[in-house]
Amino acid sequence: MTLSGKDLKRGNTLEAKVTVKNTGKLDGETVVQLYLQDVAGSMSRPVKELKNFQKLLLKAGESRTVTFRISEEDLKFYNGQLQRVAEPGEFNVQVGLDSQAVQQQSFELL
Repeated sequence: MTLSGKDLKRGNTLEAKVTVKNTGKLDGETVVQLYLQDVAGSMSRPVKELKNFQKLLLKAGESRTVTFRISEEDLKFYNGQLQRVAEPGEFNVQVGLDSQAVQQQSFELL
């Protein structure tokens, strides 16, 4: 997996790209999942939050690049004052076919 940058400025987006290949002899479907993790926030948050997914149908031997766009909106949560906010800091991006076997990269929200 690759990220289009190491920093996300408010109002902009980052792209996470991963290439998926069907190594089998039959056509098949799979779901590529994107998880985000706030490394150190002001409130306790889930370790992994499913933020996006794409279902793919791949022919035998076919590969395809999947692109996910990450914005400030994807990082928002309700704080103690019930305001929807995105706090600056480090975030982990995890992409995989399930929640356990993921590839991870990090970026910082400025």
